[in-house]
Amino acid sequence: MPASPSPLSSPPPSPITPNLGLVCITVGPEVRFRTITRTRYLSFPEEERAGVLHALYGDNIGRLAGAAAYCVAQGIRLYRMSAALFPMLDLEGDPTGQRVLESLSAELRAAGDAFTAAGIRVLVHPDQFIVLNSENPDVVRRAVYALSFYGLIMDMLGFSRSPWNTILLHGGKGGRAGELAAIIPTLPDAVRSRLCLENDERAFGPTELLPVCREVGVPLIFDAHHHVVREKLSSQDDPSVRHFVLAARATWTPPQWQVVHLSSGIDGPQDRRHTDLITAFPAAYHDVPWIEVEAKGKELALSDLKQRLKPTP
Repeated sequence: MPASPSPLSSPPPSPITPNLGLVCITVGPEVRFRTITRTRYLSFPEEERAGVLHALYGDNIGRLAGAAAYCVAQGIRLYRMSAALFPMLDLEGDPTGQRVLESLSAELRAAGDAFTAAGIRVLVHPDQFIVLNSENPDVVRRAVYALSFYGLIMDMLGFSRSPWNTILLHGGKGGRAGELAAIIPTLPDAVRSRLCLENDERAFGPTELLPVCREVGVPLIFDAHHHVVREKLSSQDDPSVRHFVLAARATWTPPQWQVVHLSSGIDGPQDRRHTDLITAFPAAYHDVPWIEVEAKGKELALSDLKQRLKPTP
């Protein structure tokens, strides 16, 4: 079990209690998903591959429904769905995964309905190999192709085509903000309507991403830890953090849908590695309504943080 962190910095009094988000899996056995490598998949004879994927996809859909039940039981209203629920779905030249997922459409919709009925907001963060503004046209083509399946999955789950059900990406190739802004409006509506961008530690800080977000009308999910690492700041209470929380909020319609990311560095603010539990809560986050907690402790980190953020009687 993760060790207890140092005392949490107390945020100023706030009129809201944030919704803390669980990322993908749990430390315990409650929420786990199966996967398969490309090499392993291709080792099966072609006539067996559909059966392999049907068993795997069906199992993961059941576990996704289990994640909804777990969130309900724990009072969690924000959940980041795994980006790897359906391996081989976007394998070019092989439509097996697409056919299998379509055969499970009723089960997938039922899992989505379980989240929706409970008022649980669901997001997904595709892998960083998806780079929309690469200098290589083939990389861009593959990125758009892969993203189209995330739009399909969100549609099949019955989720809204809005940033309420976010598909989140980093900015991609640094120095190519113009190319990023140019391609976003061309994305399939199932993707573009849900798209949000996030600042990272190297290529795109909020200063570079905000003009893109404003130009193309997509929200910014601000990550204070990434910002502090990139700018070599002393803490997440640097005044610039509040500045960018508010600037990012202005990209959200409505502002009450704003999401930020929260994490702590193991060996201090400059450490990229995430701690088990959150060790510092930025004062700038005190009125943010939705906070995804990126900590190794997963549900333990949420529970610990929720208790320590309770207002003092």
